[in-house]
Amino acid sequence: MSTSREKTSTKGTTQSSEKKSASHRPRILRSIGLGLITGAADDDCSAIGTYATVGAKLGTSFLWTAPVTLPMMFAVVYLSGKLGQVSGQGLFAIIRQHYSRWVFYPALIGVLIGNTFEAGADIGGMSAALNIFVPIPFPLIVIGAACAMLAFQIWGSYTLIRNSFRWLALSLLAYVGSAFLAKPDFWPVLEGTLIPSIQFNKESLSLLVAIIGTTLSAYLYTWQSNQEVEEKIARGLTQEWQRRGTSERALRHSRRDIFFGMFFSNLVMFFIMLSTAATLHKAGRTDIPTAADAAQALRPLAGDAAGLLFALGIVGVGFLAVPVMTGGAAYDLAQAAGWGNSLNAKPSQAKHFYGSIVVFTILAMSINFIGLNPMKVLVWSGIVQGFSTPPLMLLIMLMTNNRAIMGTRVNSLAINLLGWITLIAIFAASVGLIITGIFG
Repeated sequence: MSTSREKTSTKGTTQSSEKKSASHRPRILRSIGLGLITGAADDDCSAIGTYATVGAKLGTSFLWTAPVTLPMMFAVVYLSGKLGQVSGQGLFAIIRQHYSRWVFYPALIGVLIGNTFEAGADIGGMSAALNIFVPIPFPLIVIGAACAMLAFQIWGSYTLIRNSFRWLALSLLAYVGSAFLAKPDFWPVLEGTLIPSIQFNKESLSLLVAIIGTTLSAYLYTWQSNQEVEEKIARGLTQEWQRRGTSERALRHSRRDIFFGMFFSNLVMFFIMLSTAATLHKAGRTDIPTAADAAQALRPLAGDAAGLLFALGIVGVGFLAVPVMTGGAAYDLAQAAGWGNSLNAKPSQAKHFYGSIVVFTILAMSINFIGLNPMKVLVWSGIVQGFSTPPLMLLIMLMTNNRAIMGTRVNSLAINLLGWITLIAIFAASVGLIITGIFG
């Protein structure tokens, strides 16, 4: 009799476990790649231009910056995602609830301006790269690319957007192929990767500052937190109270996913620097104004295939990164104003949110038609982000240690240590970017 009951109990437990496993599996599969999307968006056209410039000017001596910035990128994105998972709200919705307008509005304005300027420069960069494949007037490519991205965001479902972004992220693997086609020498690559080297002159320090500023851009913070919220809405948790809280298992999965995404991003960064170091630097061509110029310059040195792969990566990541920036700005504005904001919603259900995406995309596109130098636009964007990024990271550190927001999910000692080190690095880089922007 007792044995029968035990068997029944065991069977019931097994069935229950199987049901939980089966219901949990689609959720895991649905969320795999959120870190990949954010990591790929970090390697936007302006970042590609920065990494290509570093490789062309300094050769393999700066390859060590890829592994060094990896833990900092992980800290920034994981803490942002954790906020979204635990609170069930986007980053600026939380800031709006817990901080005064004197803190809230400067951070909001800085992020909106920085996102728009950088999106504008990225539209120009990807259009220039696309022009290599499609020889039609540049303005038509800019307008066509902006319209295509708008249509995708407005009429595509969140699931379609997320899955498409995953595939677009893989276009960055083109830089791995481009680097191998450049045939770099093994020992200088190994030395540049494992032994940090920096010259204390204006050029080296400004490029180091640019790398840190580029890899830790503010748009990563808001995008990751909003992605976590969108995933919960996609599972039917449409009310804020339903989305609050998360399990330790979900956070562990998030840590693994985000680490993979940031590792992918840094791997791409490494191979971009390597491909230009092995070709342009070796040939003495150190002046690379844009990522598209780097693609063109690679062709005669590493072969047409390497140059075209480089350009393909720019186009692919442009179609991913620009919607992340304009969509991120729309999330931030909508949360500031208290509007509905979700890519899971239809345009008729969130008119102000989708209208904001249209406005930010048009503003970004227009930057390419008012005679502004794309590189100066990136400098201005860097300066604006230099003012907004450190306060935003400081707020994230404070909020993820606030029990009123996080409950029992406040930061551990290890993630706190990594977070504060990252904040110091961001602050130093931002000061450096501002000084570089002011004094050239």
